[in-house]
Amino acid sequence: MRITLTVNGTVYRLGVEPRRVLADVLREDCRLTGTHLGCEHGVCGACTVLVDGAAVRSCLMFAVQCDGSSVCTVEGLAGPGGEPHPLQRAFSAEHALQCGFCTPGFLMVAAGALAADPALGEDPERVDALVGSNICRCTGYEPIRRAILRAARGEAGSATSAGCGSQEGIGR
Repeated sequence: MRITLTVNGTVYRLGVEPRRVLADVLREDCRLTGTHLGCEHGVCGACTVLVDGAAVRSCLMFAVQCDGSSVCTVEGLAGPGGEPHPLQRAFSAEHALQCGFCTPGFLMVAAGALAADPALGEDPERVDALVGSNICRCTGYEPIRRAILRAARGEAGSATSAGCGSQEGIGR
């Protein structure tokens, strides 16, 4: 099937088999390897991307379901000129990564959640639930939680600042 995706502000016109998942198309056809495949069952969250602003597990979504959609991957999170997104700066400041395998998924689920609700950081239980939605085997989750709270408080810049190519902000 022929599909059109806008990924990080770039339009891709692709021929894909209906059974191919979005994660594979992003990695193999678009050559964006920041989206990681872990469990391939939607449990670990390493493959999380934003589709039309909503965080989705790209290992569970068929690429054909995204025809005409806007997709944001971790590669598109940085701002113009490669300026790190506030979440990326907060993850670095809080040492919220070790091996880094889960990091793209955590960054994307947090970017989507903060864009949808900038007041997320005012409710630590909601942040805990967000962090608990993905799996990390290295950090013990606390640095990730602190990084999301730091970004939500604006200590690393506006967590809804520009990213994903030509879009004004994540999820918009």
